[in-house]
Amino acid sequence: MNIKTRLTLLFTMLVGSIMALFCLSIYYFYDQYREKQFYSFLNERGQTIAQLVEASNGISKADIAKIEKENNTVLLDEEITIYNGSDSVIFNSGSFEFILTHQMLNDARSGREIHTKHAKKEVIVIRHILQDHRKPWVVVAIANDHLGTNQLQRLREILVIGWLLSLVLVGVAGWQFATDAIKPVSDIIAQVNNISAGNLHDKVTVGREKDELALLAQTFNLMLNRLEIAFVAQKNFVSHASHELRTPLALIMSEVEVTLMKARDRDYYEEALKGILEEVKEMNELVSRLLELARTEEHAFRVTFSKIRIDEVLWQAQSSIQQKNPGYQVHINYDQIPENEEELLRYGDESLLRTAFMNLMDNACKYSDNHSVNVFLEIDKDLIKISFKDVGMGIAAAELPYVFDTFYRSATTMSKAGYGIGLALTKRIITMQGASIEVESKVGLGSTFTLKFPPF
Repeated sequence: MNIKTRLTLLFTMLVGSIMALFCLSIYYFYDQYREKQFYSFLNERGQTIAQLVEASNGISKADIAKIEKENNTVLLDEEITIYNGSDSVIFNSGSFEFILTHQMLNDARSGREIHTKHAKKEVIVIRHILQDHRKPWVVVAIANDHLGTNQLQRLREILVIGWLLSLVLVGVAGWQFATDAIKPVSDIIAQVNNISAGNLHDKVTVGREKDELALLAQTFNLMLNRLEIAFVAQKNFVSHASHELRTPLALIMSEVEVTLMKARDRDYYEEALKGILEEVKEMNELVSRLLELARTEEHAFRVTFSKIRIDEVLWQAQSSIQQKNPGYQVHINYDQIPENEEELLRYGDESLLRTAFMNLMDNACKYSDNHSVNVFLEIDKDLIKISFKDVGMGIAAAELPYVFDTFYRSATTMSKAGYGIGLALTKRIITMQGASIEVESKVGLGSTFTLKFPPF
């Protein structure tokens, strides 16, 4: 069952139930009104007959009928029984006798009006106060409300037929309502079906701007944005990998082809293998960098952050970089240790953050003549500030906006080994941690990269 049919049925059932409840209420209250009116009429009839009996001793049903005929009153199909003060029947207008209990007689004489039913007829028990102030009589009036019952039956038929006809109209209205409600969903489905890997930039739109369907369209658009980022990340990774691996692979193939062209001595083979080994190391380093770069594509992965101490990660990065490159010197300047060590805690990924610190240290040492870098760690109003300062060749002002672009290398660094991945990777890692990175540099004087970690 589709949503349109389900909505139509639910709408029809809901409105139909409300209308049925309304019809039942009308029927019930009309029946109560009819019953009240009929009991009131029976009360009047009983009192009238009792007055006639009181005024004329020994009056019979025929006499009462004669009097009513003379007075042009209607004789009802009723049965009236009157009990005197000693609980004896002094008048009975019919063959049917309603037996009263002693309790009912006492209740009626005390002024209580008793309403009940017997053999599908209405029964009322009332008292009649005599003019000579003797003990009140008890009058029992029994009748069948043919007119009221027929009217009630007719009302029931009208309500049932009206309810069924209204149910049909409600079903048609419900179908129109469901069609209008589902139309934006159909539009969204049609638009989503037209979106593929080649046009993920297309957006889902709906005519309504502030309802739940608009929120659904926004959710689809956010999902498409994430998918587009993931596709772009995958495409970039393949492009970067193929671009950067092509050169070392070509060198290895050339080295092997030249070596195999003719027989060589042992020394030549050793030199060739050493060259190939260096190229393989470079490829391994490049692949590692590319994998790290792919891992940091925004929204294309899931990182589990935990509390880490920034200073400890910084010391670990210093140890790793100096162990990897014994000629490098990393000086960490950390003079003002805060009394509260919680100020050094931040949420982040320790492994990625250590990679970012190592990249900045490695770049500073690589492009400095003295192969050293000074790192300054400061705490300023809950803000952690880390500066990496070198005295290397520096970066031209015109090139500063591009230093964090993937595979970009400034003119001053082209003579050094590198891939143009380190700073791009570093910026993405730092941004992921909720921090920021800035650079200041002058050609011939060196560069300063500054990281700022805001509080939690």
